[in-house]
Amino acid sequence: MTNHSSIKRDFKIIGKRLPRPDGIAKVTGEASYGADLHVSGMLHGCILRSPHAHARIMAIDVSDAIALTGVKAVVTSEDFETNLPAKFQDIADNCLARGKVLYDGHAVAAVAAVSKSIAKQALGLIQVEYEVLPHVTDVDAAMLDEAPVLHTGRAQETVPARYSENVTNYIEFGHGDLDAGFASADIVIERTYKTEAAHQGYIEPNACLGTLTPDGRGDLWVCTQGQYMVRENCCKILGLEIGKLRVTASEIGGGFGGKTTTFIEPTALALSRKAGKPVKLVLNREEVLRATGPTVSSSIDVKIGMTNEGRMTAGQAAVRYQGGAFPCGTAKFGAQAAFGCYDLPAVRTEGYGVTTNRPKEAHYRAPGAPPAVYAVESLIDELCLELGLDPLEVRLINAARKGTVASYGPTFNDIGLEAILQKVGEHPHYTAPIEANQARGLACGFWFNFGGDTSVSLSINADGTASVVEGNPDIGGSRASISMMAAEELGISYEKVRTTIADTGSLGFNNVTDGSRVTFAVGLATIKAARAAKAEMCARVAKIWGIDEDAVEWVDGCVKPSGPNAGEFPPMSLVEIAAVSSQTGGPIAGHHEVNVDGAGVGFGVHLADVEVDPETGATKIVRYTAFQDAGKAVHPDYVEGQMQGGAVQGIGWALNEEYVYGTDGKLQNAGFLDYRMPVAFDLPFIDTVILEIPNPGHPYGVRGVGETPIVPPLAAVSNAVSRAAGVRMRSLPMSPPKVLAAISKD
Repeated sequence: MTNHSSIKRDFKIIGKRLPRPDGIAKVTGEASYGADLHVSGMLHGCILRSPHAHARIMAIDVSDAIALTGVKAVVTSEDFETNLPAKFQDIADNCLARGKVLYDGHAVAAVAAVSKSIAKQALGLIQVEYEVLPHVTDVDAAMLDEAPVLHTGRAQETVPARYSENVTNYIEFGHGDLDAGFASADIVIERTYKTEAAHQGYIEPNACLGTLTPDGRGDLWVCTQGQYMVRENCCKILGLEIGKLRVTASEIGGGFGGKTTTFIEPTALALSRKAGKPVKLVLNREEVLRATGPTVSSSIDVKIGMTNEGRMTAGQAAVRYQGGAFPCGTAKFGAQAAFGCYDLPAVRTEGYGVTTNRPKEAHYRAPGAPPAVYAVESLIDELCLELGLDPLEVRLINAARKGTVASYGPTFNDIGLEAILQKVGEHPHYTAPIEANQARGLACGFWFNFGGDTSVSLSINADGTASVVEGNPDIGGSRASISMMAAEELGISYEKVRTTIADTGSLGFNNVTDGSRVTFAVGLATIKAARAAKAEMCARVAKIWGIDEDAVEWVDGCVKPSGPNAGEFPPMSLVEIAAVSSQTGGPIAGHHEVNVDGAGVGFGVHLADVEVDPETGATKIVRYTAFQDAGKAVHPDYVEGQMQGGAVQGIGWALNEEYVYGTDGKLQNAGFLDYRMPVAFDLPFIDTVILEIPNPGHPYGVRGVGETPIVPPLAAVSNAVSRAAGVRMRSLPMSPPKVLAAISKD
């Protein structure tokens, strides 16, 4: 890991609340989203979806649909490549079912026509013969040996033999002597917790417009969190050369991890290739909920030993995640994150990835972490109640610190959990009085944060402005933060920098916008690119002055002699250097391409005050405060927005949001009227407290902040509801009927 020992701490621009560069375009409606692009002669696509949870496709007859006036193309899985590596074959088979449909809403065929109404009419003319098969949607049921099997031969060798072939992934982490740890405890409690799947709930549905010519050259406009990822997937599935497909990311109306995969883009391109025209595909809300990826649902066993003083002596967890119809590795993240907040002498976590007849899971902020951390934090709260201990003090006793060997292997560097917990104890919220039927819940949260492949190009324009080109769609304010870091490094004003998002043909490869990587990784690359441009400008000025390059230095946006022995020259500003760039060697630019490491883990702690109506089971959030270590808050407004957004999404997951499947395996609530997300009047103002413990892996100390805030709310709210209701809730969401039933049973 790169260690930036001289982290910059004296800032002129970083840390200010500056205007967002995309603000005017968005509030005036000028910003172009996925469904906004229209081109001459384009066709409209629609997708035929399975009415069954699990069925074998015996035959597909598209002849009547093709014969309909206005229909220009029909595609099925036969129009995709076969025998692909498993990763790409799964994506292809999810885009258009091959051989079997694996969940309610699985795409079977697609039509392109001159109008959307004709395309929809054509769907009704496609004849599909199905052989309906038994289905399974529950994770525990899917693991049983007698469960209906979705795929054969996909289980990894590490999977224990006692389970069905639906268990495709198994992983374990840990250290220490569990038996000795539990034996030294004064109390040992083991519980099982469950969470249902929740959707990211992005407002903008998935949309794209694709053109693919017979010679394999194409263009794709798409709302996505990663245009390079979309390009790679489409090229593999359609048998294209990567350099022949250009993918442009539109503005994005929400993603939260749900747009880090590919659902419709290969289908649009396949239709275009057949029809010889551009094809536009836009999903409706029902399709989004039925056929794009929600989170995993989970069943988790947790066992913790604790002394009477609150010291955890051992921890153990079995994390069972169903990731839908195709194998997924999210159980690994859950197993890693479960005890990530704590310093345990003995710990072991197991992760099981399970396939079920549901849509393939997609990431949702900190994928896999919220359910696992919910289970651990809930059991810690139960232990605190059993022993009569302060839940904050218990977490302080056991908190991970610098030098802690994490439950999943690495040794932590500078981290902020202890400082956050201390700040919680000092905050007036923690000791504020509560009223009847109310209670306060506390929970910690953890996320790894990522770096990854990153490319940035920075150009100095002739008028002294700077242009930054980066390759990650802006889903959380990255254009502002990147511009701020460039301005800080160059010593010019924020208004002099413009950051744009490149298409795949204009810049080197970039990993997707996920894992809280962009402000950290792209910011680091931007700083390095700016430093390269500064080095070039220093060289230019040294040449103008006729002195050695090491005799000049960059100070506050100017090149100056580095000392009295360098000569007497007036400082030369960036504007002055840029103005004569053509006479000193041509355009001035800096580039940086890197696989970034050193992201620095993220920690947060949330406090939730709730009120439970004992007559209805309804829960009201009375007060909520989120605390988090940001490393360095580049733009505090955006950091607070991330913390507030994650808290709200976690609250929804805890109280209302869930996928409801009937006995027929069909989704029962595929719309926002029945899929209940929190709105403004459901919530109080979410208070935020930002701490800044610099990350040594970044020159400005930055840590990612977008993932961590969704991790603590599930447990914070559940702990509060359980205390307010007087009965422990161990299954999410805690809908009013479920809470009322628990109260009545107790």
